[in-house]
Amino acid sequence: MRVSRPVYVVALTASALLAACSAGDKTADSARLADSAAAATVAVVPATPAPAALTDANIVAMLDGANMADSAAGAIAATKATSADVKTFARDMMRDHHALRAGGQDLAKKLNVTPEAPAGDHSAADAAAWRDSLTAMPAGKAWDKAYIDHEVPYHTNLLNTAQTALGAAQNAELKAFIEKAAPAVQAHLEHAKSLQSKMM
Repeated sequence: MRVSRPVYVVALTASALLAACSAGDKTADSARLADSAAAATVAVVPATPAPAALTDANIVAMLDGANMADSAAGAIAATKATSADVKTFARDMMRDHHALRAGGQDLAKKLNVTPEAPAGDHSAADAAAWRDSLTAMPAGKAWDKAYIDHEVPYHTNLLNTAQTALGAAQNAELKAFIEKAAPAVQAHLEHAKSLQSKMM
């Protein structure tokens, strides 16, 4: 992923603004303004900085967190869901995301990459809040629907994250791992959509 350098905007100096005023009026006030304009020189104001490029350590941390979160949510759903189809889906999430997480951790060790969440990442807190919500909600059809309704955008976002990570990853083995995992995540998304359509 190529991130452009911050763009700097050069502000107009006060002396340029004074030059645009009427030229004939040279009072003491305008002389003082001219003196302070000369002292001010050119102000450089940074534009909003572009987000930093993801590192391999960031990618490993993001994928590990995502796999842990969905495996943990699946564990709750496997026991709390009332629909047999939702329970089966939840067990698939536990198994598949646990396996993806273990594979990612093994690769990180092999590559000697220490996972490091990107700056400002709050996915761990979001995942904890979602698990708390699943635990607190009463079981029933509404619970099953809430779980599946969450799984559809979750896997959509996970695919988008994987695509971004694929473009940013520096290590060829990490890229290959992401490419290998993507079809499983896509299958999860299609399965969740299928279950969701039956719940409408």
